[in-house]
Amino acid sequence: MSKQTNHNPDAATLSALQQIIDVVARLRAPDGGCPWDLAQTQQTLTPYVIEEAYEVVEAIHSGEQKAIAEELGDLLLQVVLQAQIATEENKFSLKEVAQGISEKLIRRHPHVFGNVEASSVEQVKQNWEEIKAIEKGEENTQLSSKLSRYTHTFPPLMAGMKISQKAAKAGFEWENVEGVWAKFQEELAEFKQAIALESRVQQQAELGDLLFTIINLARWYKLDPSEALIGTNKRFIQRLSHVETLAGRPLADYTLEELENMWQQAKAKIASEPE
Repeated sequence: MSKQTNHNPDAATLSALQQIIDVVARLRAPDGGCPWDLAQTQQTLTPYVIEEAYEVVEAIHSGEQKAIAEELGDLLLQVVLQAQIATEENKFSLKEVAQGISEKLIRRHPHVFGNVEASSVEQVKQNWEEIKAIEKGEENTQLSSKLSRYTHTFPPLMAGMKISQKAAKAGFEWENVEGVWAKFQEELAEFKQAIALESRVQQQAELGDLLFTIINLARWYKLDPSEALIGTNKRFIQRLSHVETLAGRPLADYTLEELENMWQQAKAKIASEPE
């Protein structure tokens, strides 16, 4: 590992990490600990892991460094809590968690810690995937089996993008973006037909096909469908807030035409505001 550079954290950082470990251990102490923390299991904490991860992403989007630091702290708490519970049950410890990820990073970065050459991002990604496949014993595993795990580990939009990317890399790809647009029109027509004539099960299936095609369009244009939907949700709420300000009374008291008029006013007002 001749290329490895040693950057030791300062004593204050190590002390702060030890403090959160000690605080969590105290919260989980059978004698005098917190009843809520003591009642938690690895399973009951899973919603908080997801919630805190999303809040980290939201903070990063905001650009507020203080908020990012705070949300990363909340996410770190979930890591320490999971490790503390596992330690109590003699399953694994935080030390094993830290050692495991360090060893994985070293294995998967042979261009940094070994003698492999990788001068581009694509080469790094290819090396990572090859090493990962070897570690998991998936060198000769069928593509479908590899992709199936994404349906269990990622939110639907993210899973769709991952599956689309991996399938395309394996050759399951259109020749050009016009082919994707043609597929979109085909799926849209099938969805409309299902809505008009088919069962709810078939309608759901056709909606899924349409959404997956939109994900493929996003991939071709190097767009992130999850980010796009997050932005749309925010804009909708922002515009709705302006409409409520304009309304002055319950929205149900207005006609659809009146609401549309206020909606357009809200869009125009937001568009004119400096970013």
